Amino acid sequence: MTNPSKAAAEGGVPIWGVHGLALLTTALVSTSFPIGAAIAPGLDPAVLMVFRFTLAAALFAPFVAYRHGLRLPRPRDLARYAAIGLSPAIFFFCMFAALRHTSALNTGALSTLQPGVSALFGAALVGERLGWRRLAALLIAMLGALWVIFRGDMNRALALEVNVGDLIFIAGIVAMGANFPMVRRLYRGEPTMVLTLWTLVMADGWLILAANAKLWTTDWGAVDAYVLAGAAYLAVFTTIISFFLSQYCTLRIGPTRVNAHRYLTPAFVILIAWVAGQGMAPLAAVPGALIVVLAIPVILTGAAREDTVLGRAAGDRPASEQRPGPGSETDGAGAQRAR
Repeated sequence: MTNPSKAAAEGGVPIWGVHGLALLTTALVSTSFPIGAAIAPGLDPAVLMVFRFTLAAALFAPFVAYRHGLRLPRPRDLARYAAIGLSPAIFFFCMFAALRHTSALNTGALSTLQPGVSALFGAALVGERLGWRRLAALLIAMLGALWVIFRGDMNRALALEVNVGDLIFIAGIVAMGANFPMVRRLYRGEPTMVLTLWTLVMADGWLILAANAKLWTTDWGAVDAYVLAGAAYLAVFTTIISFFLSQYCTLRIGPTRVNAHRYLTPAFVILIAWVAGQGMAPLAAVPGALIVVLAIPVILTGAAREDTVLGRAAGDRPASEQRPGPGSETDGAGAQRAR
């Protein structure tokens, strides 16, 4: 494993520039909440996600074919991709089902719980060490998310006044929390783009099963154009482009630093709504978004310490002796390549 800071320098982009790209990734992902809230009522959640994932896979497949060739995986590999794809299928279905009942701000705030939930699953499934910094970040994010949901009203918090949309999205977050540990457990060294393509395809398969007859009974001619345009935007910008940016940043500054930027999601959702002319969020919710931001320095200081340990562990080994992981790409010969 290479030191993320060293990888950033070798990538030709300064570290602050890579952090800027990670920030852009978070901003793009944050747009999915207000856009999702706008288009969710226009189409069944499963049908909407089938459209999104099918389009994303169709646009992504030619690029993967050009870089690595395109062939049908073996049945056991398809089973791996199906297991990995189940989590995002559940998550995005729950997200768009939730947005019919709750606000974009609530879902954006709740999404900050995902890195912490992933860490808990990582500890349970692959023995990943949590550390006090991750636990502290999880608690800070939880406090901020709860503040946003209850608008800082202690009476509402004590009465547990949550809407059904929040509960649906929490279920999706729990499902998505298993995704990263599942990838680590089931990764077999294939190029990351190949892994992602077939995960998209198999997630699409799960969504097709969920949509079932609704796919064939949907009157596509009656679907508003803005709904399809919004789904197309999500397929391109918050699925394909976000994947490339996230992958680039992960290879250079490490997954911990990239995940740290996710805690800015509620603030971005508030800003996007304001820029789009939807008005400012309730003032009572703003402190919650600011509380979530406090998790960022906690994570980044922990990442800096991890870099030192990783550098001591791997700094004296040539890249050819280092084992590639799911955050790196391998070619046909298995040599590690960082783009």
